[in-house]
Amino acid sequence: QLLVDFERLDEHAAAFQGHDVGFCCLGTTRAKAGADGFVRVDRDYVAQAAELARAGGCKHFVLQSSQGANQHSRFLYLRVKGEVENLVQAVGFDRCTILRPAVLLCKRQESRPAEWMAQQFLSVVARVCPTAYSVPVETVARAMVAIVLQPGEGKVEVLENEAIHKLGKA
Repeated sequence: QLLVDFERLDEHAAAFQGHDVGFCCLGTTRAKAGADGFVRVDRDYVAQAAELARAGGCKHFVLQSSQGANQHSRFLYLRVKGEVENLVQAVGFDRCTILRPAVLLCKRQESRPAEWMAQQFLSVVARVCPTAYSVPVETVARAMVAIVLQPGEGKVEVLENEAIHKLGKA
């Protein structure tokens, strides 16, 4: 494990060399970083890390994005996720896998009361419709590993929430 300074990422290019596969789950919230900080982390840092990984020999890049990602969205979050998906694809990896999970179910150290309430509600909904609106982070992690172990189905693969559930439980 190497620590890098994302504000000076190009100074850490060596950390991105010699890896066949790159996994990216980097992200923040608008509430934590402000709108500009959110864009910088969720789009700019991710795109730069992808470029460094490709330059370092990475063949397969696996990106955690978001359900509803769309570069033309009126919502900042979904627009930035759509933009970064396009930027990562443009880097030219031999294989690029984009996962678009719904609401991530996880335990956080920081307090996010609205998110906690949503997670409680979605946990109940998940008992009836397990793949519709949420996914445990452990399932996403297992899906990310599983996709690397399978042969590719094209240069770019996009896995929506239901496919993430299936792959993460296989």
